[in-house]
Amino acid sequence: MVDMRAMQLRDPAPIENRPLEPIERTIPTPEPGEVVLRVDACGVCRTDLQLAEGDLALHRRPVVPGHQAVGRVVAMADDVQSFRIGDRAGVAWLASACGQCDRCREGRENLCLDARFTGWDRDGGFATHIAVRADFALKIPVSFDDLAAAPLLCGGVIGYRALKISGVRPGQRLGLYGFGASALLALQVARHWGCEVYVATRSAREQARALELGAIWAGGYDDAPPAKLDAAVTFAPVGSVVVAALQSLDRGGTVAINAIHLDGIPAFSYDDLWWERSLRSVANFTRQDARELLELASEIPIRTSFDLYPLEDANRALADLRAGHVNGAAVLDCRA
Repeated sequence: MVDMRAMQLRDPAPIENRPLEPIERTIPTPEPGEVVLRVDACGVCRTDLQLAEGDLALHRRPVVPGHQAVGRVVAMADDVQSFRIGDRAGVAWLASACGQCDRCREGRENLCLDARFTGWDRDGGFATHIAVRADFALKIPVSFDDLAAAPLLCGGVIGYRALKISGVRPGQRLGLYGFGASALLALQVARHWGCEVYVATRSAREQARALELGAIWAGGYDDAPPAKLDAAVTFAPVGSVVVAALQSLDRGGTVAINAIHLDGIPAFSYDDLWWERSLRSVANFTRQDARELLELASEIPIRTSFDLYPLEDANRALADLRAGHVNGAAVLDCRA
């Protein structure tokens, strides 16, 4: 088939050294159970930055990053029944799971030891084309265009799972620590549930934006919210922020740590954990989480916000993400 374009990572390096390199190669042929998408848009995630800079070890070398891709089916294996040529589909972080282990049978496929991940174990969406298992591709609501839908496929879904892990219930007080793309979407879900949302972030601009979106308080990481929280979610990959969130919890509350990589949690007093407060990590998400979030996003409807970059500017998008210069999410325009 004709050539495709992609941004490939071979050797991690500081993002200012532009570790992603443009390549051209043959469009993949779908294996049994797979579809091939022509990618229109792909979101840019902090996990992509951590892979590019070596904070996360590569699972394969080279690899095409990206795990928030939206496109159209252009080829499919003969055994695929769930899609047709021309259908729109989304590709998210979870690329596959075994389906047979205890965790998969319990509905917790995100904890499968044989799970594989898009842009880490198999080539991702920083490309014009991507091959994906059809049973892990997602139907995208018609209410979202491709560019607006892309941020939902990681920041949206993982933020939604973090809310579930935190145990927050409608009407309760929720803290969000860090206010990037994922927290921006989680806030909208929490407000839809009638929660009081308190946002902690070091950026005055993000504090103002949180208040515009319905947070009742916004301050810095070292500022105590004006009320004790029933639950909190941390998005910043900084351990001290986890401790700040824990110290703001009411009795019996939970902090959900929404990070695949954390710089370490500093020592803290057991008094901060006493009274049945809990710390829980958030590991990936399930396909059911993704389906629920996409349906909810259409119902609310969630507003996504993004800065658009050409595919070949993926290094710049990652650099802007690290510097905090992205307005909501960064999205690559992968259209030829």
